[in-house]
Amino acid sequence: MFTTIGVIFIIIFVAAVVCVFALMINHNNRLKKEAKDYPPPGNIVEVNNKKMHVYAEGEGEITLIFMAGHGTSNPTIDFKPIWMRMKDEYRIAVVEKSGYGWSDASNSSRDIDTILEETRKALEFSREKAPFVLFPHSMSGLEAIYWAQKYPDEVKAIIGLDPCTPEAIDILPMAQKTQLYSMYFISRIGLSRFMTESDVEEKFPLMKSSDLTEEDKLQYMAVFLKSSVTKDMLREIKFLKENAQTVKDKETPLDIPMYFFISGDQESVAPGWGEALTGYLSHISTGKYQKLEASHYVHYENADLIVLESKKFLELIK
Repeated sequence: MFTTIGVIFIIIFVAAVVCVFALMINHNNRLKKEAKDYPPPGNIVEVNNKKMHVYAEGEGEITLIFMAGHGTSNPTIDFKPIWMRMKDEYRIAVVEKSGYGWSDASNSSRDIDTILEETRKALEFSREKAPFVLFPHSMSGLEAIYWAQKYPDEVKAIIGLDPCTPEAIDILPMAQKTQLYSMYFISRIGLSRFMTESDVEEKFPLMKSSDLTEEDKLQYMAVFLKSSVTKDMLREIKFLKENAQTVKDKETPLDIPMYFFISGDQESVAPGWGEALTGYLSHISTGKYQKLEASHYVHYENADLIVLESKKFLELIK
């Protein structure tokens, strides 16, 4: 009896291993093809011996820098609803961090100093010149605030898209390691490729946006399959509390104008979220906010409003 069960177990185990390897081979082969079909639309620069992607467009006296939240696999397309409405009046640039979008994955530390210096170098090598108006989403709010703390002459203003502040990190629920590494495993073997169309629409509401062309949507999914739950993203979570403390320990950049667009829906995920963001702004000399009945990705559903308000704010602080 034991022998029969043992043989069955071995057969099942071997079949599972073969299946995983077959999925990985198929996934990697398709990634190579997709890399050829959807090359980086922006500049590729080398920072710390790895390639980083910076997408830039438009002309104007002010340069807007879009900074992705944690886990956003295709920042260039993710921010399109905003930058497409602003590129005629401003210079826009989307910096894709290591392990995001078309940028290479890395083994470098994800402490906030390393992340910020890589962002600054990528912009410098792309010939984008400060001062900048920073548009951080979510976790990149920490990087934007830290940028203003360390290099205030480089930051003209921060327009936050439901951005994290040091205090907001304390109330965010943290994903379990087992959940994160399960997602990493699924992404690496290509199981994400088997999502149904309804699954895609549910998990990626931007795919329903009229701001995206059909080519954008294909490109978005191809890059998602490459840069979903990367090692860099996992390491960012490990450094999150430390990075928040680093920002908290430095003086608040009181004289940097800030305008936050705050998600109402985020309150159900992190009770006290809105209060943490408005509380931070209460210390800023020129601080403004607007609460929106929207998801954490406020720029998907409220692009017209955010662009209109951002333009007014930039006129105000000229």
